[in-house]
Amino acid sequence: LIPLFDGEVFADAQHESFAEGEGAAWCVGFTEDGAPVRESYVNLIPTSAGGTHESGLRDGLFTAVKSFIDLHSLLPKGVKLMPEDVFARASYVLSAKVLDPQFQGQIKERLNSRDAVRLVSSCVRPVLELWLNEHVEYGKKLAELAIKAAQIRQRAGQKVEKRKSSGVAVLPGKLTDCESRDLAYNEVFLVEGDSAGGSAKMGRDKENQAILPLRGKVLNTWEVDRDRLFANTEIHDISVAIGVDPHGPNDTPDLSGLRYGKVCILSDADVDGSHIQVLLLTLFFRHFPKLIEAGHVFVARPPLFRVDAPARGKKPASKAYALDEGELNALLDKLRKEGVREGAWSISRFKGLGEMNAEQLWDTTLNPDTRRLLPVALGAIDFGDTEALMTKLMGKGEAGARRELMELHGSTIEIDV
Repeated sequence: LIPLFDGEVFADAQHESFAEGEGAAWCVGFTEDGAPVRESYVNLIPTSAGGTHESGLRDGLFTAVKSFIDLHSLLPKGVKLMPEDVFARASYVLSAKVLDPQFQGQIKERLNSRDAVRLVSSCVRPVLELWLNEHVEYGKKLAELAIKAAQIRQRAGQKVEKRKSSGVAVLPGKLTDCESRDLAYNEVFLVEGDSAGGSAKMGRDKENQAILPLRGKVLNTWEVDRDRLFANTEIHDISVAIGVDPHGPNDTPDLSGLRYGKVCILSDADVDGSHIQVLLLTLFFRHFPKLIEAGHVFVARPPLFRVDAPARGKKPASKAYALDEGELNALLDKLRKEGVREGAWSISRFKGLGEMNAEQLWDTTLNPDTRRLLPVALGAIDFGDTEALMTKLMGKGEAGARRELMELHGSTIEIDV
C-alpha cells in the first residue's frame, strides 16, 4: 500500500508569482481498485464540478511521478505515460486558496481561474518529488501503478481482431486442409519450415491430415496479452486453422468450432526444433489450455538416425529409424545379435525434416502405425506450480531464475552442439 500524501503550501509576501496567502492544501491516496473519492474546495466553497485547481493537482502529480520514473529509468520500452495514467487511481481532498476566483455557474460549482492550474501544480509538484525520492519503495509502487495503467490504455487502443471476410474467419492461405470433416479422425500438423511442409504435403494422407507450415520460430507468447496475439501472423493462422479462439485456464471457450481432433507439433529433432516445440507448447499452455486439458495437443517425434542393414540369409535388406543415440546403439546391438557383420550397415543422420522425402516423412512421423506421437497433458503438478515454473523458463525478466535451473539440472541433460 502507498501511504497518504498530504501537504500544504501558501505564498508569502515575497512570492514572485502569486499573492500572499494563495496556495493549496491537499491529501491524496492511490488505490489499485475501487472508484476514486474526490472532493475539492476553493476558498472553502465546494466545487463539485472540479475546475482548474483540480487540473493543477493533476499536472503536479503527473510531473512529479514522471520525473521520478525518468530518474530511476523505470519506464519500459514502448510505453508512453499520460497524466491520466497517474491521476486515474487518485482519491483526494483539495482545498485551494485563490485571490479573486472566477467560477462557472450560479452556484459556483466549477473554478475557471486560469492561473489556478499553475498555482496548485507549483505547490504540489516539488513536495511530491521530494517525498517520492525520500520514500523510493513507495515511489516505485506508485510508478508501477501508473505504468500498468498506461499499458492497459495502450493495449485497449491496439486490440487486434481475427481477420474475417463476410463475418467468417478466413482460413490461412498456406494451410493445406484435409478432405474429412470428422473431428475425431482429423489431424493438423504444425510443421517447422516451408521445405518440410512441402514434403509433409506430399507424404500425408490427404483424407484426414492437414498441414500448416510455420515460418521460423514462433513468438514467445508467455507475456503477450490475449488481445495482442493476432498481431503475429503465425499465431493468428494457428488459431484460425484449428478453429478455437485464445482463452485462459478459467475461461469456458467455445470448442464447437474445433476442426481437428489432434493438433500435432512437428519440428526438427535438434536444438532449434526443440526450441520451436517449447514455444508452441508455451502458446498452447498459456492461451489454449482447454485444448491440452481435452487431450487435443500432441508432439510428433521425428527420428534423428536411419540405419540401412544389408540382406542376411533369408532376411532381405531392411531399414530402421532411431529417435536418438540411445535407440541407435540399441538398434546396432540388435543387428549384431542377428549376425550382421560390424560396419556392414550404413547410418544416416537427418539434419532436419527438410532432408526427408515424402515417403520417409510418412514412415517416421505421419503414418499412425509407425510414428511416435506423444500426447501433451497437464499432469499431476499443481497448475499454479506449473505456471510459476513456466514463468521462470519463458519470462523475459527471469534470466537469473533460468541460470539457477541450469546450474541445478545441467548435469542431467544431453547437449546437442
